[in-house]
Amino acid sequence: MNALLLLTAFVCAFAGFVALSLGMERHFHDVLGPQRPFARWQPWLRAAGIAGLLLALAACLLERGLAQGWVLWLGVLTAAALAQMLALSYAWPHR
Repeated sequence: MNALLLLTAFVCAFAGFVALSLGMERHFHDVLGPQRPFARWQPWLRAAGIAGLLLALAACLLERGLAQGWVLWLGVLTAAALAQMLALSYAWPHR
């Protein structure tokens, strides 16, 4: 098992989820403030989020192959989503 590929998959999935959440107007304004222009950034954030999740998929498929790579990807997505939720739950009250 290559730990570097697993770490790459996790980081890409985490960054992808962050970009996808910032691609939503409510989350964008919560994080960056209402004075920032949302419409200009929305397509780029969504594309970056999709690219991050696809890079995580590629890393998982390289690590485990076609048969088990999809299952590993779902596990990485679950762990990244949980980590993002915990990070936001910790950071939001302190903000």
